[in-house]
Amino acid sequence: MSENDFEHIVYSKDVIEFVTVANEYCTFIENNSLLKRSEFISKIQKIFTLLYLKASMLPKVDDENAEAPSKFVSEVDYSFLLQKISDKLAQFDGYQEVFDADMQFSEGAIENNISEDICDIYQDLKDFLMSYRIGTTDIMSDALWECQNNFENYWGQKLVNGLRAIHSVIYSENEIDVDEPEVFTGKDSGDETAHADGSWVSKHFNNYSDEDL
Repeated sequence: MSENDFEHIVYSKDVIEFVTVANEYCTFIENNSLLKRSEFISKIQKIFTLLYLKASMLPKVDDENAEAPSKFVSEVDYSFLLQKISDKLAQFDGYQEVFDADMQFSEGAIENNISEDICDIYQDLKDFLMSYRIGTTDIMSDALWECQNNFENYWGQKLVNGLRAIHSVIYSENEIDVDEPEVFTGKDSGDETAHADGSWVSKHFNNYSDEDL
């Protein structure tokens, strides 16, 4: 890699900051089983806000010849995460959507789920990060181009919709942790047991770590 490569847009300050936040988001989603529901929702509120800010600050990538990067998140990975997060959010998962292209064809309110918003965003960001870590400028540029376009046309709206629902949960008078099963800390049986459930997807992507970014 030459010095000129590091002058490419994929190494710019705003892109690196976005990569850092995207990595924090994916790592958190993969490892959250030990958090209480209220802690999980509070963390999502903050990282959603930061993620939107950093994505909105990305420099515009103009690449008419961009190729669609490889996909890394399988349906099994997605379904596993969706079930775990849906179970954690329980009765606080569903909300009525007001910004949906299909609303004009619907006779009633459209029901969405925070868990689905979280996992849809995760899927795009994880695919982006896995392509980005390859370290080839062309692949990184294509991945950035696709991620930016998906933010503008797809998951950016999901992010703000989910944040609206999360805001409503946090500042309602409901007891968020009510009826939640006791969180197993694993203190008596070792950390490996404690994390075996929540970090399954992380282990599946065991060739990916913070040091790669």
